[in-house]
Amino acid sequence: MQKKAKTGLARALSKLGYCSRSQAKELVRTGHVTLNGRHVLDPETPVHLEHDQVAVDHAPIEARPKLYLVMNKPRGLVTTASDEGGRATVYDLLKSTTADATDWVGPVGRLDKASEGLLLFTNDSTWAAQITDPDNHLEKRYHVQIDCVAGDDLLVRIKRGVHDGSERLSVKAAQIVRTGHKNSWLEIALEEGKNRQIRRLLEGLRVQVLRLVRVSIGPLELGDLKKGTVRPLTDEEKRLLDEALRAGTL
Repeated sequence: MQKKAKTGLARALSKLGYCSRSQAKELVRTGHVTLNGRHVLDPETPVHLEHDQVAVDHAPIEARPKLYLVMNKPRGLVTTASDEGGRATVYDLLKSTTADATDWVGPVGRLDKASEGLLLFTNDSTWAAQITDPDNHLEKRYHVQIDCVAGDDLLVRIKRGVHDGSERLSVKAAQIVRTGHKNSWLEIALEEGKNRQIRRLLEGLRVQVLRLVRVSIGPLELGDLKKGTVRPLTDEEKRLLDEALRAGTL
């Protein structure tokens, strides 16, 4: 019979839905965590989740119920649990959810401070990694307002992509949603999530982004979710996302 694999202690705390892996590493290193009653200070200490007992400040940690939340993030919030500069964060909005205050959830990917729209949160670290893994080909779509009137020539250049240093920035698809006298809205689709990817690509083309809104992740649409609102994913939404992940790995 094949033995079940061990995992590092910090990762185990994350998989149990207690906190993020970075928070877990800090808890271990500062002596708050015991493994089978013994204090350990190495976050990589191997753990059998099925057999070993992990405790934080002597309180046993059991697997938390899985939480899956969706937010319509407003611009101006940073996607982090706390900010050294005292800026408002997405967790200020999470305090208003129906989830128990002791339940930890982490963001699935990021939206920068100036960006808005669809943002997922979960305490299921395995699922979060699948959502953000580009190998699963889960498309993310964005509506992007730019400071010029777009034409077919700009779409060609966007699809061609740019190099930013040694990094190539590209998109899966781009189209014009509407245009005005001085600016346009584009719809841009990505299958990867490099840091500030759309903004950096357009900056490389000397195009300024005025607004950037994520409108979908795979089959999940932002829809009419009000700005600043957080709600649980429905069972149907979760099922469709899981089906899309399975299809992407085929």
